[in-house]
Amino acid sequence: MIKRDKYLNELIDSMNYKMPKVITGIRRCGKSFLLKEIFFEYLVNERKVSAENILIIELDDINNVQYRNPIKLSNYIKENIKNKNTYYVFIDEIQLVTSIINPEFTNGETIIAKEDDKNIISFVDVVLGISRIKNVDLYVTGSNSKLLSKDIVTEFRDKARNIHLQPLSFEEFYAYYGGDQYAAFYEYLVHGGMPMAVLEQDLARKENYLKDLFNTTYLKDIIEHNKFRKIETLDELCNVLSFATGQFLNTQKLANIIESRKKEKIDKSTIDNYLNAFIDAYIVEEVNRYDIKGNSSIGALRKYYFSDTGLRNARLDFTSLDLGQLIETVVYNELIYHGYNVMVGSFNQFEKNKNNESVVKKYEVDFYATKGIETVYIQVAENIDDAKTKQRELRPFHLIRDANKKIVLVNRPIKAMKLENGIVLYGIVDFIMNLK
Repeated sequence: MIKRDKYLNELIDSMNYKMPKVITGIRRCGKSFLLKEIFFEYLVNERKVSAENILIIELDDINNVQYRNPIKLSNYIKENIKNKNTYYVFIDEIQLVTSIINPEFTNGETIIAKEDDKNIISFVDVVLGISRIKNVDLYVTGSNSKLLSKDIVTEFRDKARNIHLQPLSFEEFYAYYGGDQYAAFYEYLVHGGMPMAVLEQDLARKENYLKDLFNTTYLKDIIEHNKFRKIETLDELCNVLSFATGQFLNTQKLANIIESRKKEKIDKSTIDNYLNAFIDAYIVEEVNRYDIKGNSSIGALRKYYFSDTGLRNARLDFTSLDLGQLIETVVYNELIYHGYNVMVGSFNQFEKNKNNESVVKKYEVDFYATKGIETVYIQVAENIDDAKTKQRELRPFHLIRDANKKIVLVNRPIKAMKLENGIVLYGIVDFIMNLK
């Protein structure tokens, strides 16, 4: 079994809060397994909860199809609360609950609600209603766009606790994979941390799984949920984001790139809608720029990183394996996994040119990461053995005259060492494994 201790601990910390727990995350990252296997085992073995007091409703099971009616689902749960002990209720695939018009307004008939109908009863009403029962601790999960959406907790009007699940971190991956850490890291860079891909031993089946997952699951969900019509444009945007991982982009720049490839005019609003759909489904993350010296977010240019390197590589048929892009992606995801808020650091500096004229030069720090009162500046490099490369990578740090941590990461198996001006050099794997 692949351990997900971070998320198990989040569930444990959330136990008996009088609000529902909503487990969100990209499809197939292990939400159902976390709930029905790992958390179930903890409740039975550690908390000595009777299995009879753990009620699991799997709405994707054809035998439970009647409970996709929100009223029948609510009644079923209430009917099975048979004693005063705490009941742990797991509703899996909650998005399969069909919204209906309140039967009070339909003479008791069950009528499926349309998008613009009023007096609707939906899965949100079921979740909020069941969570009010005194001896019920409620957990829900789902795996299509309705629960992939980042605004799901807003839909519960801040009356739910969100536990966001990512694909396996490198630490979780390595605990299962084992062996030489750098060999494991390269495998992680190429095939990522989607649990089913990690468990698959055959290389061809592993890569086919990731390609099929992207093309037939994620894109299908996005298209159906958002009712998109320009499928070719959506497809091309996905390709551009894959090739341009970690580059500064905006809607206009993306539109220009796609126009040059498709030889047709692309509306910026279309690109914006498609881009937001990828972000909303947790496929990519948008990273803003932060003015280090001005202490504020700046500009429209942003970077985009995939939530999983295996998915990014699958989109490109496992070609164009740019190690710099992949390592940056992993570092970003690891920082997020460990609770950091991450932006791209940027600032302007007045310098003299060859003609002794004052000019403005722009500098960038790969990641400006904050967590509580801690701030860390991070540069990611393949190596800094070359003097010019070292000067280029360290120059921004020399110009930032504050006491915050300044770290350079290289893709080498080295132990941490101090460089000039308090800058610390880490091997990438050693840094990630000790990040917590």
